Order: sequence, then C-alpha cells, then structure tokens
Amino acid sequence: MIIWGGAFIGALLGVYSARKRGGNRLDMAQYAAGYALAFTVVGVIAVVILQRVGL
Repeated sequence: MIIWGGAFIGALLGVYSARKRGGNRLDMAQYAAGYALAFTVVGVIAVVILQRVGL
C-alpha cells in the first residue's frame, strides 16, 4: 500500500505542479508520470527499510 500510495500522491503532485506552471495536458501527464515514478521509488525504499527493521 505504501508503494501505490506514493505513486498516487506523486501523480497528484505532478499534475498540480504542471498546472501551477501553466502547462497543458501533455505537460501535466509528463509531470504526473515523473513524480509518480519518483514517489514509487521512495515507497519501495521505505518498504525495504521497514521489512529489514522487522515492522
């Protein structure tokens, strides 16, 4: 759930960021994809750390 949540939140932040900068639909899609990937990587790292710790 952490990974999916990170991807969803990243996509929302990407769309918000592109909209704030005055981007069109393709810009919003590109920002959403980039932010979603970045937040997914952070989520994967968080899951690995939590599993290593034993939670």
